[in-house]
Amino acid sequence: MTDAAVVGSGPNGLAAAVVLARAGLSVTVYEAATTLGGGARTGELETDHLNDLCSAVHPMALASPFFSHFELQRRIGFAVPEISYAHPLDGGRAGVAFRDLARTTDGLGRDGPAYRRLMEPLVRNIDGTLDVALNHLLRVPRHPMAAVRFGLAALDQGTPLWNRRFSTAAAAALFTGVAAHPVGTLPSLPSAGAGLTLGALAHAGGWPIPLGGSQSIANAMVDDIRAHGGKVVADHAVRSLSELRGVPLVLLDIAPPGLLQLAEGRLPRSYERALQRFRFGDGACKVAFILSGPVPWSNEDVAQAGTVHLGGTREEIVASEAQVAAGKHADNPYVLLSQPSLFDPSRAPQGRHVLWTYCHVPSGSTRDMAEAITAQIERFAPGFRDVVVSSFTTTAAELATSNANYVGGDFGGGAVTLSQMLARPVLSHAPWRTPLDGVFLCSASTPPGPGVHGMGGFHAARLALRQVFGLAVPPLGLSLQKDQRKTP
Repeated sequence: MTDAAVVGSGPNGLAAAVVLARAGLSVTVYEAATTLGGGARTGELETDHLNDLCSAVHPMALASPFFSHFELQRRIGFAVPEISYAHPLDGGRAGVAFRDLARTTDGLGRDGPAYRRLMEPLVRNIDGTLDVALNHLLRVPRHPMAAVRFGLAALDQGTPLWNRRFSTAAAAALFTGVAAHPVGTLPSLPSAGAGLTLGALAHAGGWPIPLGGSQSIANAMVDDIRAHGGKVVADHAVRSLSELRGVPLVLLDIAPPGLLQLAEGRLPRSYERALQRFRFGDGACKVAFILSGPVPWSNEDVAQAGTVHLGGTREEIVASEAQVAAGKHADNPYVLLSQPSLFDPSRAPQGRHVLWTYCHVPSGSTRDMAEAITAQIERFAPGFRDVVVSSFTTTAAELATSNANYVGGDFGGGAVTLSQMLARPVLSHAPWRTPLDGVFLCSASTPPGPGVHGMGGFHAARLALRQVFGLAVPPLGLSLQKDQRKTP
């Protein structure tokens, strides 16, 4: 008999299955799609042109406590660019986030000291920073002083007072670009929290790019599950929890609407209403390009960055995100971009490159934003159109169709607002537990929220092991000997 079933093979579902299989349980993972990995999948644009279907650059792949204890870095290869991200401005200027914090501050001129004062405490105690960012906000932090510093920094850059710190466009834009990763209006406390976490990781170790594509992360977890006796089944949609009757433990890597559907009216009315109140953010339009050469950036440092944030000045990005929040398509959209083939030649044949981009759009949008994204790149890389061989668009509506968790094209698993970071999806000290016996939620709709970090799955699996089987989290590393390190 199966001890545990996991529905959904995204990074959180696979992380949960790794923990359960390592604990000696018989585990089966069910995935509705024909390919495994959810937000960590890689496909082909054309033969030998590899394209990440959702996430491409992974700031938390080396730093996440789950991946650290799983020893992901020993299982797959990573390229870690010297420049984590860059933000070009008109006239060839740019804000540049080097892995080296000192080099970054030097490049920001008179705003360098202000940037250092903001980021250095978070970088210096990166474990404390991640303890805040990758755990439930309702828990007592393990590093209280780090939590206080993080909170003060979020207030600094998450309120209308944020312009007091920086006097130059480059420094203001550099932070705004990374804070705009979550879809929503700026400034806000959740966006500041995301920007501070991602920014600290940029200087604490860099933003890794997995060799061979994001699929390699999912494959490493699938291999480990199978090596410990688990099963992973693709192209198998679970449509009702009744299909798993008799399985003592069920973990669901699905969004709240999926739980409502699977439960078929079995949930208490109060919990059902809470799930129905859960809100999703706006969506993304993803455009992939095949290029005949590298993007011809005006600024040489931008050409060496693993990730580029486009959108102009802080004020321009605030305006474009406000348009999206108002249900409009931005005139000059904020664009996230990576050219992984610069750092991983396996992504494209010799003489070719692949470019991964997306921009924010209203929920459920069917608009192809390829031209708007192209124009924004051309603005900072004149001649870009000349190197474009072909482009491939996935609209927000198509994202939602391809993955049921991406409601309206929101691949973050729900709006990143302060209320929904506290109640994700319900206000509880153990939000992964549902009212149904043995049923737990472990998707990005639970703490700590969006990102390829596996921590939603880890938290849910740890809670489930203790409550259902009375077991502790087992060692997760490659060594077969007992691992004496503390689990995350």
